[in-house]
Amino acid sequence: MLLAPLALTAVVTVVSVLTPSHLYFSRFLVVAPAFAASMWPVIETVALGLLAMAIDVLIAVSIGNPTESRTHLFTIAVIAGVTAAAASASHVRQQREETLAQVRSVAETTQKVLLRPMPPRLGRLDIDALYLAAAAQARVGGDFYEALETPHGVRLIIGDVRGNGLPAVGVASAIVGCFREAAYDEPDLARLARRLDVSMNRYTTLLSDDDLEYFATALLAEFPDDGSVVEIVNCGHPSPLLLRAGAVREVTPTAPSPPINMGALLGQEYHIDPLPFAAGDQLLLYTDGVTETRDHTGAFFPLTQRAGQWDADSPSRLLEQLHRDLVHYSHGRLDDDIAAVAVRATDDRP
Repeated sequence: MLLAPLALTAVVTVVSVLTPSHLYFSRFLVVAPAFAASMWPVIETVALGLLAMAIDVLIAVSIGNPTESRTHLFTIAVIAGVTAAAASASHVRQQREETLAQVRSVAETTQKVLLRPMPPRLGRLDIDALYLAAAAQARVGGDFYEALETPHGVRLIIGDVRGNGLPAVGVASAIVGCFREAAYDEPDLARLARRLDVSMNRYTTLLSDDDLEYFATALLAEFPDDGSVVEIVNCGHPSPLLLRAGAVREVTPTAPSPPINMGALLGQEYHIDPLPFAAGDQLLLYTDGVTETRDHTGAFFPLTQRAGQWDADSPSRLLEQLHRDLVHYSHGRLDDDIAAVAVRATDDRP
């Protein structure tokens, strides 16, 4: 592909030599530097333009007809002008590519801090995570997750900040940062959720008035090391799926808990729901970007129905099939950030 401008120059040259001179195929040499500007650096683009001019000069000299020579001189002038414009366009393109590379670098660094790679094993759990940013170049958005091995067992959070852009990323970072500290200290998930709510309320008071409405839905889960039960606090978040022996069901909360940063308005009553979680069971936690994925008719992605068709014996395989189905269902047009975490219980004890 990178050699395409040079190949085009060669083809035009050969055709110009093999066809009658009055057809003036050499005028198409002007296309070569314009084409090169889309993929080549400035110096190479200018060099190709000079080569095109040299070729046209040789063709004009070989013809020897004064009338046709004047036509070739005009073509050479046009090639020179196009080459100058192409060199400028190539310079602008390179600057934009460098800026984009810097943005990607910052985004990747942000993602590594906010969404650290999930360890494949925590305690008695196999675990994996999936993250898809709606803005392909951004690589990070308002969805977040984290899993930690604490004295209380493995504690996990997944959530989705209302809003988008850098403010949403900042709020997500604040929540994850608080979780990474508080998960080791708080004795139960209800108190952990309350602490996250207080921390985010303090954080948002530092933002501008336009950002004070930021809140986050979240789901907290605790997997004790000494039992086969998982405890869940659902703070307004989509219900996770339990995959057990080929069957799939939604794990709905018995009572609602307020989203993070809505405790002052709705009350700080957080309800813990225990769920049997034996060896071989899998839990799929996800953000609403999964269930709000649409097909070409506008229909939402039928997650529970699709999950029942998957044959996944590990978290990584489960997320691979989820990713595949989402891309296929939406025809590659994912319009929202997507985060998902899959957890599988094993017989092993730490």
